[in-house]
This record gives sequence, structure tokens and C-alpha cells, in this order.
Amino acid sequence: MSVMRLPVLVWRDHAGLYTAAVVEQPDTAAVGTSAQECLSQLRHYLTWLQRNRPWEFPDVDTLDPKLVRLQVEVRPEYVIGRQRHPAAPIYLTVPCVHGKLATELHVCSIPPLRLWFSFHDVDKLKELAAHYVREAMQGKSPQQVAEYLNAAEYELDEVLVTGAQQKEARETRRYEALETVAEALGERAMRRQYSRAWEREVEIQSLSERVKRDRANILLVGPPGVGKTSVLASAVREIERQIDGEEERRRFWLTNGSRLIAGMRYLGQWEERLESVIAELATFQGVLCIENLLELVSMGGLGATDSVGAFIVPYMNHRELQVIAEATPEELEACRRLLPGLADSFQILSVEAFDAARAIRVLDRIAQAGARNHRVETGNDVVESVFRMFRRFRPYDAFPGKAAAFISGCVQRAVSNKSNVVAPTTVIERFVDETGLPELLIRDDVPLSEQEVIDHLSSRVIGQDAACRTAAGVITTFKAGLNDPGRPLGVLLFSGPTGVGKTELARSISDYLFGHGSVRDRLVRLDMSEYSGHGASERLVSDASGGPSEFIKRMRSQPFCVVLFDEIEKASPDVFDMLLGVFDEGRLTDRFGRVTTFQSSVLILTSNLGAGREGGMGFGEQQGTDYDAEVMRFFRPEFYNRLDGVVAFAPLKEEVIRQIAAKELRELTKREGFAKTGVSLSWDEDVAALVARAGYDRRYGARPLQRALEELVVTPIARELAARPETAMKNLHLSLGADGRVQLKWS
Repeated sequence: MSVMRLPVLVWRDHAGLYTAAVVEQPDTAAVGTSAQECLSQLRHYLTWLQRNRPWEFPDVDTLDPKLVRLQVEVRPEYVIGRQRHPAAPIYLTVPCVHGKLATELHVCSIPPLRLWFSFHDVDKLKELAAHYVREAMQGKSPQQVAEYLNAAEYELDEVLVTGAQQKEARETRRYEALETVAEALGERAMRRQYSRAWEREVEIQSLSERVKRDRANILLVGPPGVGKTSVLASAVREIERQIDGEEERRRFWLTNGSRLIAGMRYLGQWEERLESVIAELATFQGVLCIENLLELVSMGGLGATDSVGAFIVPYMNHRELQVIAEATPEELEACRRLLPGLADSFQILSVEAFDAARAIRVLDRIAQAGARNHRVETGNDVVESVFRMFRRFRPYDAFPGKAAAFISGCVQRAVSNKSNVVAPTTVIERFVDETGLPELLIRDDVPLSEQEVIDHLSSRVIGQDAACRTAAGVITTFKAGLNDPGRPLGVLLFSGPTGVGKTELARSISDYLFGHGSVRDRLVRLDMSEYSGHGASERLVSDASGGPSEFIKRMRSQPFCVVLFDEIEKASPDVFDMLLGVFDEGRLTDRFGRVTTFQSSVLILTSNLGAGREGGMGFGEQQGTDYDAEVMRFFRPEFYNRLDGVVAFAPLKEEVIRQIAAKELRELTKREGFAKTGVSLSWDEDVAALVARAGYDRRYGARPLQRALEELVVTPIARELAARPETAMKNLHLSLGADGRVQLKWS
């Protein structure tokens, strides 16, 4: 047993509270009403830490620590967007604890700011400390800087911890760096996370032999969901089954690019961590398993050449590091383009998608395993139903992938409902909940007439029968299974003046097709005027850090949706070029090879092209504007030819405006104020005519109608209901008075 002395900085703030922080690990701190209380807290915690988690115990390397106080001028800033506005300078008194290491290197710690740095020349201490303090305060407002203003007093003290020598304690943790960034695939808890790789005996055997015999770097290549990780986990089980001893089974370590660099803020930190990881793996011929190869290329530096992938290539080529990674074909192609040396370091092992027969066998075995574990029966009709739905409605998902997870979820739902059988109706209900598709589209035995769809859409979009008929054709084609599985469900361009129902029809299609699951809002709307100018196509798919944009994130989490590209003519030509592939193949691939699918989506573009010509207003008789010709004139032929249809919206006639006004009055009764009081609403036809006249505008079509409704009808009703809360379960009738205003009458 030995006694370790840890230097501790103690300071008192102006409120009278004390803080004590370990100099060599400033994050380890305690707060109390006295210095002795803080030191006692630290002593108890550090004693427990040394005995139970010795690898986290602070280093005790600083010799002869000294406390000095330095005055540092910092300049706060107000940050508004991308602009910085400097404020008046503030002088901070910062406590610096500096000493020397056994290597003759000097170190300095500033615990209140959680700063620690090393240096060679002790005469540079003040200059370096000022530099790091200003860097820590950069971008902070005066209020934030005020939190670090001078404390009342500082004192350098120490905490004594009794225990084993730190070096000996640390030897109990053999894989300190590895366990920080990776998980051992051989551990029982990790093995349970991955199901058996059914029907993959050939791939498992090939991977096992290459790893054991050749110590090669292997890249598993296959589409998403094909089972690459399951193949890896099964091969690890096969290899480690032949190894004696529990400790030796910690040979394969699974991680990803994000974990490898997590928490590394300063230059050279993640490189140092990776060197430690590689050194630890080398002591027992360990294998580093990477979940996504492309992450190694996109993380760690400003470009591929200074990324994590570029760092490990020399170690792989010199056989100092063995790696097994996963990638899709698109990601492998992107890696070859961005960092060819990394791709060339691997042997390729293809994991192909299953054909129909093998996919059904695998899904059946997964269902049987779930039945054995949970005593829930799943018949062949359930497996075949799941296979049919995924092949029909999600043709881009490889088997078993999400279909296997879907069957497991159905079994879990049956267990939760205390049922001993998974019925086909349960499968359909779960599929409806996930995709939002209505049951009448999923089930082949339920008929659907085109007129039924037209009537539904026309009830919401009044006066646009031709547009509703075109949209209904897309839905009935999808119902019949005659849509091209390699393209979006439909690519339509809605053209016409503003305020005639283009956006409302897009919303109606979204509600009809995808509004039946747990997520009802499946309309993704993009204002294309935001995607004009230089770099617009990159902004559409990526955020500022190079990750997926919010649009791409939503599409990946919710592929069953309607995407509305509003005012498409305002977008950059680069965006048009990017959308060509989306329209033609239903896929969007970014520069890192990440694929987003649109094959379960309806893509709708809106345009006002030609609306400014004569007869192109939103109200009145059509004067012959040829919107199709305007679209052909504006877009290139290859763009126009990929559209399934150009739907011209007619200007609204007076009778249509009245029908829309009546519809809005009916929608008014669904608002909360009517629902909670039970008041019903009726009106004379001349009230609807008044709202229609007031809401008409030649330039904006029916858009001002809602504003007129609020002013002429909603506001008087709101005053009446607020003044008479006792009028429950009565009828309120609207009529037109002699003064031309809406009159209210109770009955």
C-alpha cells in the first residue's frame, strides 16, 4: 500500500462557496461551504475511484507544483448569426498551477477553466496561459465571461489517497484505449445483439478462413440490410469457439468512425488515441471491426487525405493492424474516388442479396426462432404476407434486413397483447402503422375504383377536376401494382396561377396515400427559392458539417411521403441536374456514396410559369394560357421528359369560389371552440357569397379567402362565444343583415 498526493486547487467565490478541483484532472471537482468539506468529498471519491475504477484515476505526474496568478485581457463578443460584435475588454485573474514532469517537460493547469497544457520554456508560461484563456473565452458574451470573474481567493492544497501503486492498479485494465472506443464482439452481451446469419454459411466460412489463415483486411460489401454485420458476428462466434479462455475471446472489437474520434478536440488527440488502440491490438493480434467504412473517410480532418482512414492505411499495409469493415457498393465506389489507398488495402467479400426462395426460408427460420423463444405461433401465411408486402412496397430494401426486424416486431407485439399467435391482420395493421399506407392499397382482395379516388380528392380540391383525375391515376396505378418499382410512385408538375389549389392537392394526396399510420403528416415541403445560387445542390443533401441535411434525414426516416418542390423554377440549374437521377431512378447519392431512396414517394413540383400572361389570374375564365408549353420552354428536354405529367390548374370561377367558401364554413365547425361547447353552425347562402366576394383577388386566387372568413365570420362568433359561455348544445345561425354584415342568431 502507498500514499498518493494529488495537488488540488481550492477557491472561494464572492457568494462564499468553495470549489476544489484536482489540478491534473480539472473535471474532478467538489463544491461545499468550506475548503475542508470540499477536500473531504474529493478524498472519499478518489479513494473509491482508485479501488473500483483505477483506469480513471488521475495521473500523478507533476513535480513541485506552484500557484501563480495572472492577469489576462479578454474581449467578449456578441455573436448574431455569422456576425461577431466585440464588446469592451475584461481583465480576468486566472490561477495557474504549473510544475515539471519527469521528462523535463513543464505543464500548467487552470482548473476554473478546465484547461491543461504542456510547454518547454517556463518563461513562456504567461504568454501561453493568456493564449489558452483567450481561446477558451472566444465567442462568449460579457454575461458568460462574467461567470469566470475573479474569485475572492485561491489556495493550492493536496488530497492524500491510500491504495495500490497507480501503475499496478492500471495494469488491471489491459485494454484501456480499446474499451474507450470499442466493444468486444466476443462478449455475451454483444453476441445477443446480433441474430444468426441464416443461409450465409459460405460467406461465414470464407471470412473465417481469411481472418485466421491470411490475417487479411476484409471489406464486406453488400446492399443495406443484407446481413453484413450478422455475417461478421457469426464468423467471430465460429473463430472464438475454437479458442480456450474467456480473456482470449476479446479479440474482435467493434467500433465506428464517430466513436474513434469522440471527445477529441485538439490537434493530434485522436491520432494519439488511435496509436494506443493499434498498440493494444498488436499485443494479442486483435482485429478492429468497423461498422461503416465511409465514416473513416469523412471524419477526423478537413478532407479525405487527413481523415481517420488515411491515418490507418500505413498500419494496415504494414500488417500492424488488421481491419474488417462494412460498406455498400455505392460507399465503396465513393471511397475509391476519395481515398483509393484505403479501398486498395482490403480484400473484398461480397454479401449478395437473397433471391425470393432463400429470403422466404430465412424469414421463416427467424419466425420459428421467435415462436420458440416466446411461444408465439407464426404460420406460413404470415411469412409470405411479410415477404410480399416488402417486395411490393419496399423493393429497395434487401432481405432479410427490415423484413426480419418487422417479423420480430410482430412477435413482440403479440407477446405484449398476451396473444399466442401472430395473425395476418396483425401484420397488416403493423405495416399500415409504419408506412401510413391505407389497408385498401395493401390488400389485393379489396377493390378500389378510380372514381372513388377522384371524388375524395375533389371534395378537398374544388374546381380542379382534371388535376384530381391525373392524381387519381397515379394512385390507381400504384394499387394495381403497375408502377415502375425503380422510380418514384409519380413525378407530377402542377402549373397554374397562385391560389388555385396546387398545394392543397399535394396535401390531399399525402393524406390519402400515407395518412393512416402513427405519423399522419407525411408532406415534405421545400421552398425551392432557398436552393438558388452557388452550392444549392450541396445544401439540398448536406448540412454545413457534411452530414445529411434535414430533408435527407426526414426522407431516410420516412420514405413513404409526398415531396413538394414548391416553385421549382426558382431553383438553381444544379438542383435540376441532381433531380434528374431522382426522377429517373428514385435514388439520390451524395458525394460520400450515401444513398437516399424516393421509390416509395410521390414527387410533386409546383410552378407559376405562364401565370403572368393574359388570362393567367387565379379567378375568371380561362383565356388559353398553355402552361405545358411554358414548362417545355423553361426546362431542358431531358428534365421535361422525366415528368409523368404536367397538370394545368385552371383559374377559379365565381361558382367555385362560393363552393370553397362553403367548404371553409363547414371546416370551421371542427375547431376546438365548437367541439368543446357542442354548438352547431348553420348559415344562409348569401353568407357564403359574402365571404366569396370579400375573399376574391385576381392576383391571388382563393388565398385571401381564409383572411376574409376570419374577419367576417370567425371574429363575430368568437366574441359571442366568449361573452356567452353558457350557450352549450345550441345552434348558431348566420345570416346577412340589412347593413351587409353577418348577423348571429341562436336557436
